[in-house]
Amino acid sequence: MKSTKITYYTTTGIISAMMIFIAFETLLKPEVKVSMEHLGFPDYFRIEIGITKLIGAVFLWLPVRLLKESAYIGFAIMFASASLAHYMVGDPVGKVFTGFIFLAVLIVSYVSHSKIQEIK
Repeated sequence: MKSTKITYYTTTGIISAMMIFIAFETLLKPEVKVSMEHLGFPDYFRIEIGITKLIGAVFLWLPVRLLKESAYIGFAIMFASASLAHYMVGDPVGKVFTGFIFLAVLIVSYVSHSKIQEIK
């Protein structure tokens, strides 16, 4: 049980910290605007994604099941979509697999959270 909690808090902390960091970059850095254009997305989508990342990072920690589950689903879709977008424009393999790596961390967070809930 203790190792499951450590796994949950570590992976959830990684995901939420990363999402907060990337959200601010998405909203504030001009380089991200160029990157989003490269992927074929309009600028308003960059703003939506930035705000969504902040909201999702908060939702991961709330004890409300619907909000937490929504954050997990949203991030899973976001990570898979990011990998697909990078693949479709011919970006290097490293950029394509980054989304899948974070998806794996997200899945570990979700599974460990589910195990904790089963014990309660």
